Amino acid sequence: MVPKYSLIIPILDEESTIFELYRRISPVMDHLDGLVELILVNDGSRDRSLDLIRDLHEKDPRVCYLSFARNFGHQIAVTAGLNFARGQAVVILDADLQDPPELIPELVRQWQQGYEVVYAQRTQRRQEGWFKRCTAYVFYRLLRQLADVDIPTDTGDFCLMDRRVVDVLNAMPERNRYLRGLRSWIGFRQTAVPFERDPRFAGEVKYTFHKSLGLAINGLVSFSKIPLRFSTYLGLFAAVVAVIMAVLVVYWRVFYPKSPLTGYAIIAVAIFFLGAVQLFSIGILGEYIGRIYEEVKNRPLYTLAEVAGFTDSAAVQPSPRSKPTPSGNRDRLC
Repeated sequence: MVPKYSLIIPILDEESTIFELYRRISPVMDHLDGLVELILVNDGSRDRSLDLIRDLHEKDPRVCYLSFARNFGHQIAVTAGLNFARGQAVVILDADLQDPPELIPELVRQWQQGYEVVYAQRTQRRQEGWFKRCTAYVFYRLLRQLADVDIPTDTGDFCLMDRRVVDVLNAMPERNRYLRGLRSWIGFRQTAVPFERDPRFAGEVKYTFHKSLGLAINGLVSFSKIPLRFSTYLGLFAAVVAVIMAVLVVYWRVFYPKSPLTGYAIIAVAIFFLGAVQLFSIGILGEYIGRIYEEVKNRPLYTLAEVAGFTDSAAVQPSPRSKPTPSGNRDRLC
């Protein structure tokens, strides 16, 4: 039987949270007005997460799971869940319980009122350090100003999307995926549901500063050409400064021949300045060229080691440009 709701949760080394996650999400699934499938995507976990997911699948036929052959990253794990989701409404949330499952009924109510995208918007980040809060605050507002589309501030991947929106997402060929940006780019009727983000239930934070920075750069480069323009403007500024400095050096050489400003120090400063501008511009250009390189290789977005809980037993590797046929070696009806 085709489920009405699909809940997608990426899993990476979450053995300390899986049972608590299931305990809290199970009553939510029980009270939804239709069949539910819970899709757990194992993103190359190195602990006992996959074994615990298998146990849940054996105990509850609503639990389906995908297991990657290696770690492919959070955004790709969500993408895989979207590829396999069959519900008319698809909910994405994290496994660390910072996205409260109890908010799902409110997302559903907004969907039933006609909204195709209902995203959860954070009003407060509990027990997060000042550095994390400040950098997140600055990034979301900077991205909104620079992006070609209106990406809401203080929103993550926690959302509900209508089947039409999911089908459009699955048809999009991007490899460097920033899903909250793609979600805004698609359009349709969208609304926010405010919530206070809870602290992580247990375990270690998976989005380290390095990963968060990478996601931020990916979002900025994927939805804005302004960094390229900025490098152009910076080059023009450097050229103007170079002309001014050349005029000043000639002036000082003619009228103040003994001035220290006509020596090697000012030449060295000018060289370092121009070199920094060039390297910075090349770096920005490299970010865009790197994405072109990733796109033209046209490799699959992910490889699957194990799939269970879906009805079609024909093992098919998903194409990066089309919705895959759900498949696996542990077939069970969800």
